[in-house]
Amino acid sequence: MEPILGMELWQIALIVLAGIGAGGINAVVGSGTLITFPALVAFGVPPVVSTMSNAVGLIPGNIASSFGYREELRGQWRRILGFVPASLLGSLTGAYLLLHLPEDAFETIVPVLLVVALIMVVGQPALSRYLKNRSLRRAERAGREHVAASVGDTLSTGRYLAVLLVVFLTAIYGGYFAAAQGIILIALLGLLLPDDLQRLNGLKNVLVLVVNTVSASTYIIVGHDRISWIAVICIAVGSLIGGYFGARIGRKFSPVLLRTIIVILGLVAIWRILAL
Repeated sequence: MEPILGMELWQIALIVLAGIGAGGINAVVGSGTLITFPALVAFGVPPVVSTMSNAVGLIPGNIASSFGYREELRGQWRRILGFVPASLLGSLTGAYLLLHLPEDAFETIVPVLLVVALIMVVGQPALSRYLKNRSLRRAERAGREHVAASVGDTLSTGRYLAVLLVVFLTAIYGGYFAAAQGIILIALLGLLLPDDLQRLNGLKNVLVLVVNTVSASTYIIVGHDRISWIAVICIAVGSLIGGYFGARIGRKFSPVLLRTIIVILGLVAIWRILAL
């Protein structure tokens, strides 16, 4: 069978499936890049090209998952508008580093980032339990089910600046290499913001959407010749489907199975990059 833009039909089908999985996982916990990035690398797409193509392709899934959490986003728009500039600047910084650092530097740094991401994925259940219990204790102390959503009403200036710094640094990471940025971001937001974990997950989805949109736009404008457009189309179609259904029914999936798949694929990606 004739390849389509350098890929066999079965490879295209598997990348679409990877996109569906990534879109669904991103909606629920984050780290979907740890499915699509290894898939692209396994099929011979260079690591930097894989990262850029993956960032562009996951945008539809990010939009779908953010829309799926619209109920949790109610009352948070003041907060979101306050954090978006930090996400924008951080994402631009990360995209600049990806485009201007040597490719061998990326191949050296990314295995380390993948290990960090996999540790976050494995530790996510315990961290989520801790954050949930912490949120409940805060709510009990406040004497109501949910604490106030307005940043200005609940945070001191110092803590607000700390949240901005966290959002900025996480956006740099996301602009350079997006794997598990959602898990990292929600973990840090949960430690700093007094709010329900599901509401923070909705906030995380929007901020990740901002980061990926800015970095993907930068890649298209500056490095469009280094993007695999067939990979973009496959991931975009898959992530749109996965993001929509992930936000609706993703919480019914087995977290253990999802994490097992992510860890296996992450280890495959590390092996492939080290073998280059």
